[in-house]
Amino acid sequence: MTPGAADGPATKGRSRRNFAGARPVMDDVAKLAGVSKQTVSRVLNDHPAVRAETREAVRTAMRTLGYRPSSSARSLASGRTRMLGVISFDAARYGPASTLTAISTAAQEAGYLVSSIALDTADRDTVVQAADRLSAEGADGVIAIAPQVRVARALAEAHLDTPLVVMDNDLGDGTPTVTSDARSGARKATRHLLSLGHATVRHLAGPTGWSSADRRAESWRDTLKRAGARIHAPLVGDWSADSGYDLGRALAKDPAVTAIFVSNDQMALGLLRALHEAGRRVPEDVSVVGYDDIPEAAHFLPPLTTVRTDFTDIGTIALRILLDRMDDTPPRPAEPPTTPVPALTLVPVELKVRHSTTARP
Repeated sequence: MTPGAADGPATKGRSRRNFAGARPVMDDVAKLAGVSKQTVSRVLNDHPAVRAETREAVRTAMRTLGYRPSSSARSLASGRTRMLGVISFDAARYGPASTLTAISTAAQEAGYLVSSIALDTADRDTVVQAADRLSAEGADGVIAIAPQVRVARALAEAHLDTPLVVMDNDLGDGTPTVTSDARSGARKATRHLLSLGHATVRHLAGPTGWSSADRRAESWRDTLKRAGARIHAPLVGDWSADSGYDLGRALAKDPAVTAIFVSNDQMALGLLRALHEAGRRVPEDVSVVGYDDIPEAAHFLPPLTTVRTDFTDIGTIALRILLDRMDDTPPRPAEPPTTPVPALTLVPVELKVRHSTTARP
């Protein structure tokens, strides 16, 4: 077959000149592939109504010409910006940071850019301003990492005009929510300690008003109640190792304390130091269970028994739900989607038993 027969008349004109010099455009791809410009646009946007052989012809033409579609061209063709927004709070902590990384990675693999806004305060005006900014930037969808109850309330009042998925909190209006099964995790931790023969389990809780902390404390209390064990008032920390240390010093003075469930691993680290300074051995005198399974937990002294939360899985699932919602939503300015979506997705957790727990002395 001669080159002329394969390439057709289009190769004698603008396409060849662009291939040699100027940057090729969509018209050049269409001519070289022998299709319409609309078909090229459909291939670029993965439209299902394109035959496999036509799709391959367009992609071959793009490779031959060195054509790279611009984001603006895709936006004009699809009515979307290919940009997603993420609102996060307390992003420096291990959980939110890991979740944000998972969302960004999964979004990139799906062909989206991520615009992230990290909030330092959880007041209503700050949350609403962040939501308005992402909406003004044309975000095709938004994921909100909302660990505090008041953040969820502010989001509910923001009335975003784009598909929204919330993490850690339920807005109460049918907005899809993705969260780890905190109640199950606290129940597993408390039952584990009771099964070792401890008469009861003390609790170092996370700050009040944080959904995960509240759910863990409620489940710890319910588990003790069902077991007929004595329930002491929880000691409330702020997620930091410093607060775990300060609260731990008080618990270490009480010889009746033999088992402690801590609402996160950082506070558990501070507790371990407080127990060590008081001469209380772990686990011989006091058994300790943490929560989250941060990468360092297996290297604590002793290695920490903890509830593992898969933050990568949580972020990936949230993004998948958001993309599904966006697929069911026509480009702006159409009405929001009416396709039903799960109101709540619970991601399972796992108890990782290491060396910080043992039978009651």
